[in-house]
Amino acid sequence: MSFMRPEATATLARWQGVLISLAVLASGLLIIWRSFGITFWLGVIIALAGAISLVAALQRLRFAAGAGGPGVVDIDEGAIGYFGPLGGGVIARSEMTALALDRTGKPAHWALSQPDQPDVMIPLTASGADALFDVFAALPGMRTERMLTEMHRTAPGRIVLWQKPGSKPAHLRLS
Repeated sequence: MSFMRPEATATLARWQGVLISLAVLASGLLIIWRSFGITFWLGVIIALAGAISLVAALQRLRFAAGAGGPGVVDIDEGAIGYFGPLGGGVIARSEMTALALDRTGKPAHWALSQPDQPDVMIPLTASGADALFDVFAALPGMRTERMLTEMHRTAPGRIVLWQKPGSKPAHLRLS
């Protein structure tokens, strides 16, 4: 038996990282305000950790595009799998050569490219798609803020967000 409405529980779960980060930041600021010496510097470290965590939590919150879309995303030991009602595929993160956001379909899709294979198309609203944030953020040279900005634009078309260094541009490939 729950004393909270399911909508309230879902909202709190969505904002959980932000709330925890704010609590850590507030604790660090309280320690800074009420202490001196080594405890003061401990408070500075705690406040910095809270601030960095808050930025990451806000980015993760902006990455969430919704739920209820077609298919399921599964990430297992560097392999990104998408299993949908009409298609799917698996791609190794180490084999990815490009990441694009394709807004031509409804809903918009992530297009993950690899050599000599068709792109793996993953709807932004697929179940488990939120876990892709960590994978995409770990790509070398990936500009996370640009990715988040492009996700919320409504202009149609396909935009390449990341290209593996040394690989051919996605629009010049023959696949």
